[in-house]
Amino acid sequence: MKALCIKDGTPIVEDLVNTIIANREYLSEIDGAIGDGDHGINMAKGFNICADSIKGKSLTVAEALDVLSDSLMEGIGGSMGPLYGSIFMGMADSVRGRDKIDAQGFGIMLRGGLSCLQDVSTAGVGDKCLMDTLIPAVEAYELAQQQNKSFVESLSLMKGAATAGRDSTIDLVAKIGRASRLGERSRGVLDAGATSCCLILNRLADSVEQRLV
Repeated sequence: MKALCIKDGTPIVEDLVNTIIANREYLSEIDGAIGDGDHGINMAKGFNICADSIKGKSLTVAEALDVLSDSLMEGIGGSMGPLYGSIFMGMADSVRGRDKIDAQGFGIMLRGGLSCLQDVSTAGVGDKCLMDTLIPAVEAYELAQQQNKSFVESLSLMKGAATAGRDSTIDLVAKIGRASRLGERSRGVLDAGATSCCLILNRLADSVEQRLV
């Protein structure tokens, strides 16, 4: 049965850092349509803080996610720092003390991240936010596991659900955040949070898959 070595935390989080930094301008461009236009800038700032903190260190998955959570909570202004910080904190707590992360363990990690976020946010699917990506992705992974799909198949289905969730925000009217004040004018563009969440989940899946042994 394939599993992820718990000691692969640093390179996995570095992959997430590189993905956000590479998409900084794209995310800010999307955000500029109905928001402040700084989502990519702020996310890159937080992830860069994390990169500096983990550079040269050999961290477990939980330890690396802890650093990422702290970096985002302390380094990003507005709502996104606490929201993403909560996701990664919940993920870290869910795998702390494990010697490996198998398919079931990864599902627990995903659910832990979502549950921790739901402790601080009442948003859900349909609100035009990162929940439109995260919730379907977690549920798709869990369903795949219930259907006895392999780790790799489950990751693929999670990615598909994350992408579909992101794309669904184009047709939604924002119900939370600054964009909600635009009403119908918020329809017709992707949500920046849903887009960054999709980038993170897809890269996480690819990074984990590459390291399964």
